[in-house]
Amino acid sequence: MQQERRNRAMKVLAVANQKGGVGKTSTTVNLGAGLALAGNRVLVVDLDPQAQAGTALGVNLSGEDQLARSLGWALQARIQNMRIELPSIMFDRGELLEDWDSGGSLHLLAGEESTMSAAQDLIHKKGYQATPVLRRMLLEIKDSFDFVVIDTPPAVSSLAATALAAADHVLTVCYPEYSTLKGAVAIRGTVGYVKDRTGGECDPQYLGAVLNRSSAPSTMKAQEINIRNGVIEAGLYPFVTDIRKDDRISGSYAYGEPAVLRFANHAPGKQYARLMGEVLTRIDQPVEKWETPELIATGASDE
Repeated sequence: MQQERRNRAMKVLAVANQKGGVGKTSTTVNLGAGLALAGNRVLVVDLDPQAQAGTALGVNLSGEDQLARSLGWALQARIQNMRIELPSIMFDRGELLEDWDSGGSLHLLAGEESTMSAAQDLIHKKGYQATPVLRRMLLEIKDSFDFVVIDTPPAVSSLAATALAAADHVLTVCYPEYSTLKGAVAIRGTVGYVKDRTGGECDPQYLGAVLNRSSAPSTMKAQEINIRNGVIEAGLYPFVTDIRKDDRISGSYAYGEPAVLRFANHAPGKQYARLMGEVLTRIDQPVEKWETPELIATGASDE
């Protein structure tokens, strides 16, 4: 299985929602680390100016030497026809896999707020002709990785458009609040416009929605049931696997080690492993074969 995956083309996944705080970063780093744990060569790309994916993988950029390795600098340079090779600014996070005989690798393209914000402004000024910049850069290293997983910024922005344009597949993340459902619906609609807006150069495909911070079915209140059902009824193709509320997931952030590694044999690790399996299955299947959860009968109480 490991050799089979390495023989196929690199796949780029973007994790997105227009609403902030839904769990995009935790989904990105745990999916990326899980793919590496399964034996794949993985690159995590931190495209959010808040740079939380880097922190979640133990990297915080500071000082001039470190800022020179910010993805924000590389994007600015490329847009202005200067060349920075992505391998020269990557961080090898293989140490996070040292306790596992996985055969995989884990690298990071880290961001930093000031340089990433400047890149965002430059992309905005250049317009849609600059939107494919990250995709072009990633294609130059397509033989070095099996998967690239991109953490995207919230809201509508040129960086968010750049992330979607770079992707082969887009996952959205929701949690049990109505605003996140609206943001996920908007992302799916936006994905459909990317091909036309980039003159056919970029053509991401929508892959489904992850329900994050969910409750066990027996403890779901009416709002959570309504949102879960709303994800299905809105045609967002939710994954069967939910990521349940668990302090170990957020707590892992402080250690710079994703929960899928830190708690691999506990509930968080097992949930992300099942989600990873669903993602891989959907990549290889037409949408009509995707497995999705059933609607839940209403009637639960918020009391």
